[in-house]
Amino acid sequence: QLAELIALRDAGCVAFGNGLESFRSTRTLCRALEYAATFDLTVIFHSQDRDLAEGGLAHEGAVASFLGLPGIPETAETVALARDLLLVEQSGVRAHFSQLTSARGVALIAQAQARGLPVTADVALYQLILTDEALTDFSSLYHVQPPLRTRADREGLRAAVKSGVVSAISSHHQPHERDAKLAPFGATEPGISSVELLLPLAMTLVEDGLLDLPTLLARLSAGPAEALRLPAGKLAVGAAADLVLFDPASSTIAGE
Repeated sequence: QLAELIALRDAGCVAFGNGLESFRSTRTLCRALEYAATFDLTVIFHSQDRDLAEGGLAHEGAVASFLGLPGIPETAETVALARDLLLVEQSGVRAHFSQLTSARGVALIAQAQARGLPVTADVALYQLILTDEALTDFSSLYHVQPPLRTRADREGLRAAVKSGVVSAISSHHQPHERDAKLAPFGATEPGISSVELLLPLAMTLVEDGLLDLPTLLARLSAGPAEALRLPAGKLAVGAAADLVLFDPASSTIAGE
C-alpha cells in the first residue's frame, strides 16, 4: 500500500523507498512512482528480484558451486533493475539506485543516464574491494545481501565509480551482535559492520590509483548529498561547518 508520502515529506523525510523488500505488485510500484513524480519526490530503489534471489546465500557462480551454497544470480539484480528503470522513464520520477553489485547493473544505469533519465546510484565500499572469493573458507563475516560478486563485477563497479556513473560510495553499515555471525554460514545473519572502516578502506582506492583524493572525497560526501538533495557535503560561507578532519597517515579521525 502507498504510504502517506506528502505527510512524511512535510515531517522531514527527504526520500522514499521500500527498504530491502521488493514490490510484489508492479502496478502498485508504478502508481507510487507516478505519485512521487507529481510532487518531485526522490525514490530509492533496492533492485533485486525476490523470486530469483529467494533462498540464495552467495553469488551464483563457481565459488558458490564449489562451496555448495545456494546462489543468487546476477539477473536477480539486472531483471529488477531493468523493470525499475523502465518505470522511472514512464513516470519521470527522480530515482536513486542503491547497493548495486554487478557490472551489467551499472551498465544499465549508464545507459539510463545517457538517455537523460534523472537517476543516480551508489555502491557499498566493500563491493569495490571484496569478491565472492572471500567466501572460500565459509567466513560468515562476508555473508552480505546483496552478495559479493565476481572480480569482473568488481572491476565494472570500480570503473563506474571512476567515471561518475556511480556518484556515491556508501558504507551500507549493517552490524550484528557477535552471536549472529557464529553459526554455520547459511544460518548467520547477512550484513557487515563497515561505517567505522569507511574512510580507511576508501583510502585504498587512492593508493591503488583508481581515484584521486578529491574525487574519492566527492563520492563519499557531495555525491550522496546531491543524490538526496541535502545541503551537505560541501563548504560554504555562512553554512554549517560540515567537516571531517583526517590524517591520511593516521588511523585516528576527528569529525564535526
